[in-house]
Amino acid sequence: MATPIIELHFLESICRCIAETNLGLTGQEIGKILADSNIPDTDPSTTKWKRLYNAFINWQNEFQRSDHILNFLKNAMQPARYIQNPQLFESRRNELNKCLSFIGTEISDKGTLRRVDKSTTITEAQQRASIFKYKLENRNVHPTVMNYCNAELLVENYFHSVFEAIKSIADRIRETTGLYADGQALVDTAFSLNSPLIRINLLQTDTHRSEHLGLANIIKGLFGLIRNPTAHIPKIKFQIQEDEALDIMTSVSMVHKILDRAR
Repeated sequence: MATPIIELHFLESICRCIAETNLGLTGQEIGKILADSNIPDTDPSTTKWKRLYNAFINWQNEFQRSDHILNFLKNAMQPARYIQNPQLFESRRNELNKCLSFIGTEISDKGTLRRVDKSTTITEAQQRASIFKYKLENRNVHPTVMNYCNAELLVENYFHSVFEAIKSIADRIRETTGLYADGQALVDTAFSLNSPLIRINLLQTDTHRSEHLGLANIIKGLFGLIRNPTAHIPKIKFQIQEDEALDIMTSVSMVHKILDRAR
């Protein structure tokens, strides 16, 4: 069955994305993939995105369908092309999926096309393709972290995602122990050496006790460094960059993974 034509403004966005000046396809790649997709290269001397756009428009106008254009995108996003640079594949795929979501399509991690609900806003498009979420998943972040801040991550809101991730530790400790305290008081009670409510080992040696208290101090440190300031300082004054957010999320994940073995 023939695929419907792609509206021109969506087609332009797709071309600008896949043929972006710095990280997009090279001119040589565009020429080869156009040929492989049986789309005439009508204007090879112009800028990359316009060259691709003109080729797409001419083909679509003539045949009144978009299947060869979609085949071009599949050919361009074959994972085998990115063996030496998997980060480029994910970055390009995520950006392209933001555009494709407006026509109800996305590129899978296998380089195939699949149908999705159409986006109607920019936020929805961003939610479909979060590079930040991919980077966290690539670090094998604990599922609890993802569950607590998934909605925030999808719009790449570092401030709230970090805040929610830190809160997940306190919530887990309360659920495990039945305590109602918060902050340092919660941690001190839960990890007390005299009558601990959470133990990550048998507490029979100095090494065991050091490890036990070390985790408690890490948790209190995260509360002091992130949770308390983010609760009282407006977002505009508490700036967290992507690299910092990734590191914090990884630290929270480490805490949850250690708590997984608690007795």
